[in-house]
Amino acid sequence: MLANWSCEALKWKVLIGHIQQISFLTAFKAILSGLSVSVAMNTPNGTGEYFGRILYIKQGNRIRAITLTFVGSISQLIVTMLLGTIGLFLLRREFYNATSQSVHISLAMINGIAYGSVVVTIALVCMYFELSWLVRLLEKIPFIAKFAFFIQKLEDFRWQELLKVLLISILRYSVFVIQYLLLLQIFNVGINIATAFWLITIMFLILAVVPTIALAELGVRGKISIFLFGAFSTNTLGIVLTASTIWLINLILPALAGSLFVLGIKLFRNK
Repeated sequence: MLANWSCEALKWKVLIGHIQQISFLTAFKAILSGLSVSVAMNTPNGTGEYFGRILYIKQGNRIRAITLTFVGSISQLIVTMLLGTIGLFLLRREFYNATSQSVHISLAMINGIAYGSVVVTIALVCMYFELSWLVRLLEKIPFIAKFAFFIQKLEDFRWQELLKVLLISILRYSVFVIQYLLLLQIFNVGINIATAFWLITIMFLILAVVPTIALAELGVRGKISIFLFGAFSTNTLGIVLTASTIWLINLILPALAGSLFVLGIKLFRNK
């Protein structure tokens, strides 16, 4: 858990450095506070995290901080899409053979999803490394042009910085995978490591594109886990326990810790 959110804090610190210098500890508090707000507001796909993070940013920089945080989200999504797409291509035939009798899904459908993921991944990579082009495009839209000041900082990112942020996202993704692999072993799910690794990447891909809210994510994560891992293992209880433990470790426990930081901010401001 600490490794996961430390990676996210480091990434956010690098991004926010374009408008305000903050310490790693402040970034870490902001990340957990954002997670707490997201859970409390029950926002879809963690969008409420932005509102908790900006509590640690000066008022004049808060909207710009949200746009910079968006860059970090894109970098994490690129890693998720890329590895998930590779997983789809590697396991498409095995998955089809394992599920074709119980689920009405064709190999052509799986191929279509895989190739569609390739297109989306390429588009995300192009957009990520051409942020200045994206800003110029957005500035041509009359409504957005009025607020161009809030997105102009995106033009300052050089490819070296973007690559650094992307590498941190890869490191964070590695932590996710290791967590899952360890828990699958602990709960004796019985899938070999190579297959489990690519199943995890596919699951993260699905979770990234399926709209979920924080408190309902456990149910969605459980169903997806049973669908994917259940095709290769009969230990349904172990699969559910793995998904539940990950949910507790990566969402609920840090959100509870973050709530203390949010409460601390409120008490400080009241005084």
